[in-house]
Amino acid sequence: MALGAGVVLAVHWTTFFLSIQEASVAVGTITFSAFPLFLTVLEPMVFREPVRGRSALWACVLLLGVGITIPEFSLENPMTMGVLWGLISSLSYGVLSLFNRYLSGQYSANVVCLYEQATAAVALLPCFFLVDGHWTAQDLAAVGVLGFVCTAFAHSLYVAAQKRVKAQTAGIISGMETVYAVVYAMILLGEMPSGREWLCGAVILCAALANSVMGEAEKEGIST
Repeated sequence: MALGAGVVLAVHWTTFFLSIQEASVAVGTITFSAFPLFLTVLEPMVFREPVRGRSALWACVLLLGVGITIPEFSLENPMTMGVLWGLISSLSYGVLSLFNRYLSGQYSANVVCLYEQATAAVALLPCFFLVDGHWTAQDLAAVGVLGFVCTAFAHSLYVAAQKRVKAQTAGIISGMETVYAVVYAMILLGEMPSGREWLCGAVILCAALANSVMGEAEKEGIST
């Protein structure tokens, strides 16, 4: 299962970067953050659990946020293609989250991530020989930061979190990543989001915060 999850992770990585290349960092992260929408449908089916009305509500809010980013339904529009690649990335990450929920109950987060990311690296290795590119020291340093900090470390934390909460809850809260990514893109890349993207980010941020607050309140009520 860990090897299968690694292949899914390779698909997620590839489609996520395609989304950013076709559109922007904002579009890539906004559409990716919709993966709790897929989890709301898939998680109860896989683990034979009832569908929680609150999770379904916030998933619909995320879908609304993604829909706002689509300028027109035309495959010739780069923005639309970026959204479509982002949704595929989102779906693949949703499936990966289900793998992680099961595997995190059997193994430590570091072991799960080791197998998944090593498998993804092997699956993508042929691209190293098929795609031409000129790498500078700065490029290699940037990839190193992406690999060690933004992928290995962050992914391990996310898998570890699923020992405590459901994949749906962890997924919706992780939607905060969208806000961070947009801010970093403004500072580091000079990408200024459009009004449409600002609105979508606000919708996703509100959904993440509301889900977190209501989840804590629900937990307090149960413990009382």
